[in-house]
Amino acid sequence: MSFAEWSLFVGLLLITMVLASTLPGRLPLSSAMVYLALGCVLGPIGVDVLQPDPRLHADLLERFAEVGLLISLFSVGLRLGVPLRDRRWYLPLRLAFLSMAAMVAMVAVVGIWLLGLSPGAAVLLGAVLAPTDPVLASGMHSDSTSRPDRLGFGLAGEGGLNDGAAFPFVMLGLGLLGLHDLGAGLVRWWILDLAWATLGGTVIGGLLGAATGRLVVYLRSRHAEAVGLDEFLSLGLVAMAYGVAQLCLASGFLAVFAAGLALKRVRERPLPDTLPLAAEGHSYTTRATHSHHASATMRDSVQAFNEPLEKLAELALVLMVGAMLAYAPPLPAVHWFVPLALLVLRPLSVIVALPREQLSWPQHALAGWFGIRGIGSVFYLLFALRHGVDGALADTLTSLVLWTVAASIVGHGLTAQPLMRRYVAWRDRLPPRDGDG
Repeated sequence: MSFAEWSLFVGLLLITMVLASTLPGRLPLSSAMVYLALGCVLGPIGVDVLQPDPRLHADLLERFAEVGLLISLFSVGLRLGVPLRDRRWYLPLRLAFLSMAAMVAMVAVVGIWLLGLSPGAAVLLGAVLAPTDPVLASGMHSDSTSRPDRLGFGLAGEGGLNDGAAFPFVMLGLGLLGLHDLGAGLVRWWILDLAWATLGGTVIGGLLGAATGRLVVYLRSRHAEAVGLDEFLSLGLVAMAYGVAQLCLASGFLAVFAAGLALKRVRERPLPDTLPLAAEGHSYTTRATHSHHASATMRDSVQAFNEPLEKLAELALVLMVGAMLAYAPPLPAVHWFVPLALLVLRPLSVIVALPREQLSWPQHALAGWFGIRGIGSVFYLLFALRHGVDGALADTLTSLVLWTVAASIVGHGLTAQPLMRRYVAWRDRLPPRDGDG
């Protein structure tokens, strides 16, 4: 298409997104379901406007998915307001690490015994499908208060953490296939891919987020400098955290998520003998340079910029998934593997993480169901293709992963509203308990 035709197409797409924004609230649909269907229509299955062939364009599509995922991870970090030392963090940490490792192991066993894959291919399949999605789980996301709903906070934190936590297992699968150096006795994998990537990414992102936020607040509240351009602050911090982590061979995903968490926790530094401003009636500049409000103004502005950017990323990425389905004809195994992964393996993997969490049975059941697969899995699929996975194995991975993601978008999209309405009604009838919102 010409530039003018592309301009018309993109304009109509964005206006349609605005006009249809209230539709999911009236129908048992999610916005991701609408975008997925639209992607199918615009791809080779339909009018053939979009042609995102994952085998031919793995490098470009991988970068596209990576950027969208980074935007989402930073946004999720900004929304999680629970103090880091609070025990509420135990649930997302257990889900992101214990449940994810269990999911990798179970999918690997299925891959070896039922799909006839080699150990490396089976581990790779499990690792690609293990992360849950921070973009598509928006209906389950926690609010930004310090006492959010425990289930929503757990699932949101899981989605923010396990996109980075899945990286070592992806590299293990590639290493077992001979496409990555694991070192003698897996020493390199243990030290670099697992320990350093996880801890290093988290520390790097946390330090950069905290230092950048504190510097900006200091300059604004003490010198009335560095005021405005919060959009550049948001994008710059994401890019800086990701870039430094990657250059240090650490996880860029965990670094960006940690940067969002750290920026959220930058606190006010009131000057002596000053009082807070009245609630309303003050300009952005007045609040941004006031020592009682500089941090909150910075965080609110960054979050206000990131939220529509995250929606745009969701639109673009799920459209891409819908169009990519044309390049992933469903293999016979898809018909039993997808329900097995979503209905059996995910709930079983959650059992590993929940024994000490004292969740009620509705919370336990919803945590087992809402393991939404999405852009993280698509990114790691494209990452594997770019790193040399090809032939029959590439066809198998592409088919199983993309159809699992599509089924997850549809299944979770149809059930999210009715299940959450019932859950909220049930929760509101209970007396408040420590650890629940």
